[in-house]
Amino acid sequence: MSDRYNMNNLCVAALYASSLAGNLVEQLWNFAWPSSIALLHPSLLPVAVMGFFSKLAIIIGGPLLGKLMDFSPRVPAYMGLNVVQAAAQLLSATMIIHAHTVSSTSAPAVLFRPWFILLVLAGAIERLCGVATGVAVERDWVILLAGMNRPIALAQANAVLNRIDLLCEIAGASVFGFLLSKYEPVTCLKYAAASMIWSLPVMIGLTWLTNKLATGVLDRPKSCQTSCGESPEEAVVEAGSIVDRGLETIKLGWKEYMQQPVLPASLAYVLLFFNVVLAPSSLMTAFLTQHGVNPSIIGVFSGLCAFMGVAATFLSATLVKQLGILKAGAAGLVFQASLLSLAVAVYWSGSLSQQSPVLLFLGLIVLSRLGHMSYDVVGAQILQTGIPSSKVNLIGTTEVSVASLAESVMLGVAIVANDASHFGFLALLSLLSVVGAAWMFCRLLLNPTDEQRSLFAVESNK
Repeated sequence: MSDRYNMNNLCVAALYASSLAGNLVEQLWNFAWPSSIALLHPSLLPVAVMGFFSKLAIIIGGPLLGKLMDFSPRVPAYMGLNVVQAAAQLLSATMIIHAHTVSSTSAPAVLFRPWFILLVLAGAIERLCGVATGVAVERDWVILLAGMNRPIALAQANAVLNRIDLLCEIAGASVFGFLLSKYEPVTCLKYAAASMIWSLPVMIGLTWLTNKLATGVLDRPKSCQTSCGESPEEAVVEAGSIVDRGLETIKLGWKEYMQQPVLPASLAYVLLFFNVVLAPSSLMTAFLTQHGVNPSIIGVFSGLCAFMGVAATFLSATLVKQLGILKAGAAGLVFQASLLSLAVAVYWSGSLSQQSPVLLFLGLIVLSRLGHMSYDVVGAQILQTGIPSSKVNLIGTTEVSVASLAESVMLGVAIVANDASHFGFLALLSLLSVVGAAWMFCRLLLNPTDEQRSLFAVESNK
């Protein structure tokens, strides 16, 4: 028993190391590309267009890739997606470097340049692969390695994975922000490309080590394959065509998503994705860059937002213990909505031309992330409780697709209102989405269904 316990711990530790190697580069790139593009043109349009098409790729491709992963061997599929993601990141970096070496044009004209079209395609592929690997680790691998029958170990593993992701966000944003304040954008992008090249073999090696230490756990067939009684080949033949099968999978994903017992909690999570500017997002990075804020301050802002997420992984455990899981989720959302209301009030006061109001505005957003990430941690546990293991990838990627749909709607609005002067309007819409999420979750708390009561029976004793 002791040997098996130690082996489980080694497997999970190897998974942590693999996640660290991958997330560090991914988070660095998530900060690098919008800040580099924002330096090309005084408009939010290029960043908004890139974000829009990335989300569109997730909306369409998320359920399809999730279904494919449910039928594919875990380790080869995961490694393959990491290779494709790294290649897409390198291509994106190359295109942005090229853009910085040619003469600039107006923002609308940029959209039809070959380099920008390639950049959009590479960015969409990169995000789709990133989402798929994230769902695989957070909704499947960690459950197998930590143990479904070890709830405490699973909760600890979830918290550590969240901390790794957030610490990588702190490091990635801070490092690239510092580099951008000292060097030219092209030099910084070359450093980012070098990090992508060295991290890929490290990540693949650590994934192989995780599988070896797991001694076959990750090679087990998924319950979806055994219970559904069909192979991938049979599924394709039955559908008659790839297009028909794809549409069938998308419909199935949405159907399963809408029928999950914890739908209100998931929809509250989705509503938070309408918040595209009052967060450390690509549009916020572009706005601050064009507003003349020092890149190192922008990097510190993103890093502090992520640090609040790390703090939330500790705070959420205390909140759940004191309030129960549902009340803890509600507390996080209400806290976030309250602070963002103050942030929007500061923005609309019209004093952001001075440094102190800008720092106050950013500080309120940083503090609001404590509530946001507390709900993120609590919400993940709610969804792990309510989603059956045989449908985890399908429902998980569909949820990401729905969230991406919400974000793409707001990015579409940003494409129309692409001038930086319209930022206040986007901020107000973002605030309304967070308030809506808090309202929806509070409704679940006050009026749960019988099935929800049975899932969270412990709440009745709080």
